[in-house]
Amino acid sequence: MTREQFEQTLHQQPSDGPRRPIRMRGSRLADFDFSGIDLTGADFSFSDLSRANFSNSVMRDVNLSFSSLTDASFLNADLTGANLNFSGMDGADLTGANLTGVSMSFSGGGRNVPPLPAEPLTLANLLKKPFWGVIIGALLGALLVYGASGIIYFTHLVLTAEDRLFAELNRFFAWRNLTEGVSVFLIAYLLSSWLDLKIRKIWLRHVILCIVLIPSFLAVSAASYVLLGKAVFDEMARQPGYNPATESAPWYYYVGASLLIGNMFLYALRQGRQLTLKITEQEFQLLNMEKLKTRAELDALQAKINPHFLYNALNSIASLVHENPDKAEEMTLLLSKLFRYSTGRDGSHTSSLAEELDMVRTYLQVEHVRFGDRLLFSVTITDESLNQLQIPQFLLQPIVENAVKHGISKRAGQGRIDVKIYAQNDWLYLSVHDNGPPFPDEMGSGYGLRSIQDKLRLLYGDNAHVELQNDPYKQVLLAIKLKQLSANSQQ
Repeated sequence: MTREQFEQTLHQQPSDGPRRPIRMRGSRLADFDFSGIDLTGADFSFSDLSRANFSNSVMRDVNLSFSSLTDASFLNADLTGANLNFSGMDGADLTGANLTGVSMSFSGGGRNVPPLPAEPLTLANLLKKPFWGVIIGALLGALLVYGASGIIYFTHLVLTAEDRLFAELNRFFAWRNLTEGVSVFLIAYLLSSWLDLKIRKIWLRHVILCIVLIPSFLAVSAASYVLLGKAVFDEMARQPGYNPATESAPWYYYVGASLLIGNMFLYALRQGRQLTLKITEQEFQLLNMEKLKTRAELDALQAKINPHFLYNALNSIASLVHENPDKAEEMTLLLSKLFRYSTGRDGSHTSSLAEELDMVRTYLQVEHVRFGDRLLFSVTITDESLNQLQIPQFLLQPIVENAVKHGISKRAGQGRIDVKIYAQNDWLYLSVHDNGPPFPDEMGSGYGLRSIQDKLRLLYGDNAHVELQNDPYKQVLLAIKLKQLSANSQQ
């Protein structure tokens, strides 16, 4: 694609509606000139953008993750909110670039990178600091150990106190603390998602939580007192020398403790939610990267099959041009039909079994023109319902081509190729038989057979395999689990 074509694509955007972001994932755009272009919201992830020129471009919220940006120029570009995670940036020039809100995790290289915004104020980031991390960690450790020790000591008093009244009083306090702790967590948990969605300012979220927690604390305390504590306190009041004011801290201390714990819960819930989202996003990106890698490998296999077949077919046509022009013309038309099949797939790597068998018949017709009566062939399918299954494109053609090249052409007499498709025991079998010389015991796989094995491995893993057989007769047998093909056919 040239710059003129790219700009023409941009100009085709609707003038009466919102501008649609550019989607060019997995593109090869090395050395492309994007200078001065508005690329807001564009998606160039998994692309080759080596030495690309983005000088003075508007690249707000652009997605460049998992891309090659080696020696790319971002001179004075606006990269506000851009995603550069996992990108190779060796030698990339970021002089004068606006990197506000840019994410550059696991991105290496880059020259003249201005300082990025400070890390957000989170507990994880604070604990990483050399001085404050130690102080905060020590305080948290002390509070946790002190709290755990208090729980153990308090519980021991409740269980072992010999004074009935003292034991009942401690049970009341234990029950009240437990119910207040549960209510504080539930309130923080139930409000956290709503606060994240509705309230943008973090400090305001904590204020709202405090406003809700105070009456709930008082309500739980009052209910606990009425149900469990009143009788105990009345009896305690009749004890000589008992003064309730000196037996416990002021009530607002307990309210403050509950507010502190509730806000800590809110903070922890928010951090946990953000961590989950980040992990999910990374898993999604890695999954996409694996899919694109598989597609790239399939593209490479397909690109090698087509020239290989074209070379053989053109040699056949060339040999007939002077000897039999009519046959050469027939072969040319058949070849044209084959390449309409291979080039009109809109990027798909699969086709229906019926289309694949039609292509195989056409190929064998091409070779029949070349060999004449020396070549007989048949293409059969035992169950017509199998025709709708989606299989990898050009799955059978390389095997049939090998049968012609290494089987039929080696015979002095009449040769025969039989292609048979059948289903058995939840497997689809694709058999290509020829009556040429048997496979050698230590046969090295040629490119055509290797490409088939690689395709099946990439697409189906252990649910497909290839066999070369000489007994009971010579054949190449492909086997694919039907459930795999059925799932692909429904997509």
